[in-house]
Amino acid sequence: MNRALSRDPKTRLGSLVAPTGEHTQSEGETLDLLLTTHFPDSIVAEGGVVPAAACRATCVDWRVAARIFTYSRVELAISSFTPYKSPGMDGIFPALLQEGWEILIPYLVRIFRTCLATGYVPALWCQAKVVFIPKPSRSSYCGPRDFRPISITSFSLKTMERLVDRFLRDEILVLQPLHPNQHAYQAGKYVETALHQLIVWVEKALDQQEIALGVFLDVEGAFDNISYDSMCLALTRHGVDHTIVRWIRATLEGQLVTAALGGISRSVAVSRGCPQEEVLSPLLWWLRCGPVGGPVVQHGA
Repeated sequence: MNRALSRDPKTRLGSLVAPTGEHTQSEGETLDLLLTTHFPDSIVAEGGVVPAAACRATCVDWRVAARIFTYSRVELAISSFTPYKSPGMDGIFPALLQEGWEILIPYLVRIFRTCLATGYVPALWCQAKVVFIPKPSRSSYCGPRDFRPISITSFSLKTMERLVDRFLRDEILVLQPLHPNQHAYQAGKYVETALHQLIVWVEKALDQQEIALGVFLDVEGAFDNISYDSMCLALTRHGVDHTIVRWIRATLEGQLVTAALGGISRSVAVSRGCPQEEVLSPLLWWLRCGPVGGPVVQHGA
């Protein structure tokens, strides 16, 4: 009720202005414009997307899966979710997993290990409901870039991603860490720490009567346009096991997003990018970027 009453009516989705300067004339046209803008090169999905076939797992694949998915880790990952967050297409919200963990966890551990070892992702886990929310502090909301897509996916997949993300940070990035000047999505680092570091550099230059030159960039559609190959190559370059890289590629290549407006819905198969608000997306994007020289923080982080 609080969310409903606090909504600004000026930010509601309606007719939008296309790059050609023309206004959309229907809810279907508005959805098409939003989807083509935020999911480049996507194609209309007819009957859904067929998931990648499971690969034959080797002993190495099973060992990697057993290291990542243990009973205690799966229990901890499930308990970390807010109980009544919106569920994905499978209708399972965290409270269902949390209340039945004693019965479910043994089965979930077997499912997660099998999915990772064989590079398989169930079709229902690949489907995401997309909600377009208004970006804050905009003077108007008449274009598709004034809204941000939020992907709502299965919490079973989120649990797997959370444990894979934890494994990559604890096992892989310890040996090949991210650049220390990257402040976005890093534990203990925020917008404030990036600004503090920048101010220290500027003040030092002023004290020594030097010239301080700052370059500020805004990467438009950063998460929307990154290619699958570049993310997987970055993972391989950082020494990530082939088992994990293969499974991550399967989660990316099988994406099917569905958006609704009024009584109209559209479904498209995504061919690039990583879903915003997903657990692994920030890490995949930063690994692809590589080392940088100055303090960096993703807007809104």
